[in-house]
Amino acid sequence: MGIFDTTEFSDEIEILVDKLEQDSNERQLNREERALIDVLDTVKLIEEGEGLNEFWLSSIDHARISNSFELIGASTIVDTLNSSQWCQSSSSDRSQYSETESNHLSGIEEEYFEALTEVPELIEVFIEEELEA
Repeated sequence: MGIFDTTEFSDEIEILVDKLEQDSNERQLNREERALIDVLDTVKLIEEGEGLNEFWLSSIDHARISNSFELIGASTIVDTLNSSQWCQSSSSDRSQYSETESNHLSGIEEEYFEALTEVPELIEVFIEEELEA
């Protein structure tokens, strides 16, 4: 368990993402399917790790992840990712941040986690409109 609260997604979403991850071994996923996996994987990465600092220091495709959040309608999450992009060139150890950097990142993360409460509902609507159409 990370230092942050865990976002709960419905069993249906978790099952769908597991199925899509399995399907990806056999076929190329479309952009909408890939976005759904990206969003859930990123939420888990940030929650289970060191927050947005961990996101920026990971080797994932940051632009694709940002586009995935945008695709599901989570523009506030995209804003927080953009606001924290400076972490990419900072120390990998969050404890090495200056007090100003730590306070700034904490404020951004507070906004991120506030916006995150809307993501499960946004995903439900996204699935209904884009994947079940």
